[in-house]
Amino acid sequence: MTPHRPEARPSATVRALSLLVLAGAVTGCSGAAATGADQEPGERTAGLLVQVTSVHEETGTTLLEGPAFAPDGGLVLVDVTAPAGEPKVLRVDTDSREVVPVFTNEDSAYTSAQFSPFDGRLYLTDFAGGGIDSVTPEGDDHTTFFSGDVDGAPMRPDDLAFDEAGNMYVSDSTGFSGPAWEARGRVVRIDRDTAEATVLAKDLPAPNGISFDEDFSGLWVGQYAANRVDHYTLGGDGTEVETSHAAIHFDGGTSRVDSIAVDAAGNLYQAVHGQPRIFVYGSTGEHLATVSVPADDADGLESATNVAIAPGTTDAYMTVSGGDGGFVYTFDALAEGTRQSNGG
Repeated sequence: MTPHRPEARPSATVRALSLLVLAGAVTGCSGAAATGADQEPGERTAGLLVQVTSVHEETGTTLLEGPAFAPDGGLVLVDVTAPAGEPKVLRVDTDSREVVPVFTNEDSAYTSAQFSPFDGRLYLTDFAGGGIDSVTPEGDDHTTFFSGDVDGAPMRPDDLAFDEAGNMYVSDSTGFSGPAWEARGRVVRIDRDTAEATVLAKDLPAPNGISFDEDFSGLWVGQYAANRVDHYTLGGDGTEVETSHAAIHFDGGTSRVDSIAVDAAGNLYQAVHGQPRIFVYGSTGEHLATVSVPADDADGLESATNVAIAPGTTDAYMTVSGGDGGFVYTFDALAEGTRQSNGG
């Protein structure tokens, strides 16, 4: 979620982000085909895989985001509110359930993680610092890929998606803490070779989730401050939006749309801030399924912010956080995952 870096971004920014996110503040083919022959729409209950983090004493929260599958199959994720000195990028072995730290630094608040199909590196959006960092899958060779203003205004990069060539599409969630009518958010394309930023859409109500559809012809963009998901049809080279429309409206009450993943059949897995649930929609808007944590777990969990589906399988994993800590839950997706079936 900002390319403007304060002098010393200590607890003020992180605490503001922490309070906001845990209060519920920080989405082809036909629906029938997208459901899958052996799947029935409706209520689904996810199973606990592993507890990844506990609430941090310094920030008063923990918030898991950005699950993404590394080339070797490991599940990498970020802890948005981890303080300096504690792991900000972690890796989960989904077989052994082992959790190991990957990377940390002093002053970043990472909200999304994605592996580039171009160079295989892990890219991290720094919501608080406004840049996009990059490390190897092992957490080495830290570099800043992008920083600075875009068209004269700072950016709060929240989620990201890569096209097939490795160019980056980022949701700029500027205005996320203000009224919805003060729409200042953007969708920004960043070139893989030059890191040049191009604004594809502006004056948006704090866009959050972003993901390509299954054939990479368009983008799904979740508008956090409007509780809706828009669809953008892109020009041939991906540098402009040809058409756009409001595609899905989410009746979330005090909860709001967060990250989005898309499976091989074009279904959208819409994560939510303010509920420990994932809502699954067909590409033409049908509500196909709702995935919830077990009832006994729900009281200590506020948000299910992101989801990833292991490529070539229907093994889905969602990041869930709250007063009880940060967890990964697992469920059966409606269709197989692909490289880009990581919540962005």
